[in-house]
Amino acid sequence: MVFLLAVCAGNTMASASDTLVLDLKGAIALAQRHSPSAQRARSTFLAAYWQYRYFRANYLPSVTLTSSPYLNKEMNKIVQSDGTARFIRQDQLGADLTIKVNQNIGWTGGSLFVKSTLHRIDELRNKTTAFSSQPLIIGYEQTLGGYNALKWDRRIEPLRYSEAKKQYAETLESIATGTCSRFFALASAQTSLDMARQNFAAADTLFSMAQGRYRIGTITENEMLQLEINRLNEETGVMDAQVEVKEAQQDLRSFLGLTQDTEIRLLLADSVPAFDVPVQQAVDLALAHSATPDYYRRLRQESAASLAQARANRGFRADLYVQFGLSQTGDNMGSVYRHLLNQEYASLSLTIPILDWGRGKGKVRVAQSQLDLTRTQAEQGMTDFTQGVQKLVLQFNMQARKVHVAALTDQRAEQRHHIARRLYIMGRNSLLDLNAAVNEKNAAKRQFIYTLQTYWTLYFTLRGMTAYDFERRMPLTEQLPIH
Repeated sequence: MVFLLAVCAGNTMASASDTLVLDLKGAIALAQRHSPSAQRARSTFLAAYWQYRYFRANYLPSVTLTSSPYLNKEMNKIVQSDGTARFIRQDQLGADLTIKVNQNIGWTGGSLFVKSTLHRIDELRNKTTAFSSQPLIIGYEQTLGGYNALKWDRRIEPLRYSEAKKQYAETLESIATGTCSRFFALASAQTSLDMARQNFAAADTLFSMAQGRYRIGTITENEMLQLEINRLNEETGVMDAQVEVKEAQQDLRSFLGLTQDTEIRLLLADSVPAFDVPVQQAVDLALAHSATPDYYRRLRQESAASLAQARANRGFRADLYVQFGLSQTGDNMGSVYRHLLNQEYASLSLTIPILDWGRGKGKVRVAQSQLDLTRTQAEQGMTDFTQGVQKLVLQFNMQARKVHVAALTDQRAEQRHHIARRLYIMGRNSLLDLNAAVNEKNAAKRQFIYTLQTYWTLYFTLRGMTAYDFERRMPLTEQLPIH
């Protein structure tokens, strides 16, 4: 099977035997589209989106149609006109139909409604029918002095949705960061395997040469045994590196959502873009586009809402209900819509706490303390967030130079190893010097890969916080997965 993968800005290629060749940008593009982490991010955002849609719907008119037909054939206690009660068998078929338009009022927390109803009762034993209609009823219900959930939702839910949108964009960049970690773990493992094979080949060659030199007496037995030990150690190193490659491949495949039979080979760039990020610009962009400021603003609003609810539940509360409209009854449907009669209804339900042994006051104090704590945590959190962005920018601005130095160190260590090996073969260098050169070469190669990983991790973390591409000097535009 042959894979053909075309990803934006990535030199991604495929070869036979289910081998996928990826560079860093290609791996990131693949992860942001198909990885389980990306799927979870989309699902989390969609949940927040529909929660926001639900919140918006609370401020829009709603229309409902209800009906409750019933059949009643049983003995019931019926109070007579003289006050006595008798058990009378009822044989009724009833039906009703109500259409209601409701509109919540956000600034008061009340609800205004308009409805129309029609009732019908059939006495099955007497074969009579009665109708009752309320063609038009206008009403209003309101809690006075209570907690206005509509008002507080209007303050909290937009912040929650804004936080979710920004968090989704940050999550995609954190997926890029996670891809970097696994990409360079595999790159390091594959590089270690390549070095282990080269070192084993070199150690095997030197050991073969040493056997001849030992027979003619130009090297000691101790030196020959050391060369044999080096060869055996390098052979073990090859086996260890093979295991490390398999583990790193499995980790990257799982993260990218690839099948377990896909072999991955990486293309590792030997340089990075060199540019500086202005500290103040990064801070301003992070404050505007990161989810963290919205998170702390939402926490403060939620704590303030809890305090308002505790105060409302502690004190006086009244439930007001008023309605007025038209009604009529009759023996047929047409008669209940003629000569309509006025009807009015109003009720006021009062709740006045008299003695609660301080429970209401305690809840208010707890809510006030929580609000004060939240404000302190938010202030400290925003300070830490700003300092974190500044620290991240300073680290990133130095990292390109570190990559350059590490690349130069890698080149020099490679040159020194070749020289040390040549001098040892010529008998002008000791085995200790050769081993030191090999170790320095290996360490320099690993350090170079580590500095590359650090550069890209810092870069994508900074992109996630600021929603800005500093390399191209343009904001990031991410299409939200709204269906």
